[in-house]
Amino acid sequence: MPHISLHTPLGELTVFEAEGSIVALDWGRAPKGEVTPLLQRAADQLQDYFDGLRTGFDLKLAPEGTEFRRKVWAALTRIPAGQTRSYLDIAREVGCRAPRAIGQANGANPIPILIPCHRVIANDGTIGGYSGGEGLSTKRFLLALEARAVSQHNADPLPLFGRSPTPAAEGH
Repeated sequence: MPHISLHTPLGELTVFEAEGSIVALDWGRAPKGEVTPLLQRAADQLQDYFDGLRTGFDLKLAPEGTEFRRKVWAALTRIPAGQTRSYLDIAREVGCRAPRAIGQANGANPIPILIPCHRVIANDGTIGGYSGGEGLSTKRFLLALEARAVSQHNADPLPLFGRSPTPAAEGH
């Protein structure tokens, strides 16, 4: 299966492609494999994400899972970067009465980061769980990374010379 491994602040990640779509992201490095244009685009977008230059991804994803899990994962992709939703919020969005099922779908997410399961927290506002990388420290890192990137993108540009023209100076 075509794949690409890349070094990130979270360690080595490997992205896998099948039939023209990203199907998995695993923690760790895989032996060198075939690199397709889609995989190279995924690696470039992930590097931009970790550099704080990107908060979302423009990649064709095809996670394998039950219809319910795919519905949950689709809902996760609609959570804006820098924001979180509770397991209960996602359960309500997908028409499920069991937030625990949302947690199970999150834990089974085959494409973490690209499908942002790290943006789902407990109903009481605590961080909840995370099965990727180093667990909760990885989740905290991703949430903080996105908060910084969103903050940078929303900041007003600084004036070039540090002051604005005064009315008297405008006529000269």
